[in-house]
Amino acid sequence: MAAQPLEREEYIEQTYLFRVLRERMSQNMPAQEILERIDQEILATTRLPMAVQFLSTELKHTGSLASGFLQLAHYFTGFQAHVMACSENEQLKFQTETALLILEREAGYRAAGATPQGLFIYQFECLARNKLGYDMGLARMAVDPLYPEDWHRFVLDLRSQVGLLDFADILYLRSSAYLADQHRLDSDYEPARPVLFGDKEGRIAKANQGRDPLYLFAALQRQLNYPMVPKVQHTDSLVNSVLTLQARIRDLETRIKLVEGEVRGQIDLQHLKEFGKPEIYGGTADFGF
Repeated sequence: MAAQPLEREEYIEQTYLFRVLRERMSQNMPAQEILERIDQEILATTRLPMAVQFLSTELKHTGSLASGFLQLAHYFTGFQAHVMACSENEQLKFQTETALLILEREAGYRAAGATPQGLFIYQFECLARNKLGYDMGLARMAVDPLYPEDWHRFVLDLRSQVGLLDFADILYLRSSAYLADQHRLDSDYEPARPVLFGDKEGRIAKANQGRDPLYLFAALQRQLNYPMVPKVQHTDSLVNSVLTLQARIRDLETRIKLVEGEVRGQIDLQHLKEFGKPEIYGGTADFGF
């Protein structure tokens, strides 16, 4: 049986779950410890406390949150599972905090009354901005309970169109704006495929044909009022490398002074104190070794 959309209160509590997970993990609290306690904070009349207990057990046994999301497909969506799986893939370098912020905003949007158009563009922009893979990402999106059958087929077909057709063209051709343009040329025109996007989305897409897709996403976000997609936070690796190199140079200078003092028979113990205070750069301790 296909999954059904959840009640509004479920999405409100999901928003709280993802926000608390993100905030407490940023404070270096282990996810396992957070999940073991947070079910007491969640509204007991929802099904989320039981889902959290299952996630906690799955994380303890497999070390993965995504596998728990996949096994609870009647509660969590395929898109939620895909985003978490990407955050656990070390090759993608996709931060867990960003993944949880994506899910937090998506759940909040569902609680506020998401439309298929707004939800689709938000999810697609998340895939595009964070390079989360179109093939598997769209396949997981297609089974979302908010999408009717026409949307299900559209999202699946999109896997073979991405990269070949401009996203603005895809959106415009499936909009009522395109249908209106065709009717002005031929009053008997009938679309071969169902119209999925409204006049507003179609006109925005037409105005952005041939332009950077980021301009299209920005305009759609303003007009459709779906959540703003979190931007990837890039650390300045060059700055971190320079700071680490400077710390190691200082340590080498201290070691040289110790060697020179030992040769002269005059060891200054004050230099040894410097090794008891490791420098921290880029989130990791540098002991100068």
